[in-house]
Amino acid sequence: MKIFPAVDIYNGQVVRLYKGNYDEMTVYGDSPLAVAKEFEEAGAEFIHMVDLEGAKFGGVPNLEAVKAVAKNTSLFVEIGGGIRSMDVVDSYISAGVGRVIIGTAAVTDEPFLIKALEKYGEKIAVGADVKNGKIAIKGWLVESEYTLDAFLSRMAELGVKTVICTDISKDGAMAGTNLELYAELNEKYPINIVASGGVSSISDIKALKNMGMYAAIIGKAYYTGALDLKEALEVAG
Repeated sequence: MKIFPAVDIYNGQVVRLYKGNYDEMTVYGDSPLAVAKEFEEAGAEFIHMVDLEGAKFGGVPNLEAVKAVAKNTSLFVEIGGGIRSMDVVDSYISAGVGRVIIGTAAVTDEPFLIKALEKYGEKIAVGADVKNGKIAIKGWLVESEYTLDAFLSRMAELGVKTVICTDISKDGAMAGTNLELYAELNEKYPINIVASGGVSSISDIKALKNMGMYAAIIGKAYYTGALDLKEALEVAG
């Protein structure tokens, strides 16, 4: 199982939100590149980056920070947050990003998603952020009409290979991840599911690995010291 330690960026800084709430933001550092290098030193091969300003306002406000990580580490970079146009996708791919995650626009602008898939194939992933059983959009601020099942079925039809699935109720809460949900999704859909939200202990990592998950994202648990990245990487194999 792959481990993607996470860097969320706001105003060039490394931050974490609590359950997606921009009013509950903790700053963990001034340099996304420095944190990425820590991941690399621990043995990580992948990094999950989110431009929280992009998620809220669109565009690529933190492109330089993302580019610095792609160019100055050996990490495979995936990036999400406000990716709503081909210009933004092109900018990230040109910057050396390995995979671009389309979230809100996968719900609101399917023709754009299809165009991105046609151009970049497996370099395009989709974010499925779940709130009360529905897909949440616009930086988790709005619940769409899509249920998770209907959304994942449609993504599979379109040929999406990787979906980052976040249970918003678990995100940043340090209360464990939604193992039942991931076991169900992993069995049901022919998609690489990335578990995100609340992965906060070695037992979470073991359980996800044992159910055959493709990958898991580690966020707050790393920054608070609750989870040792090196140990998590060893357990994940």
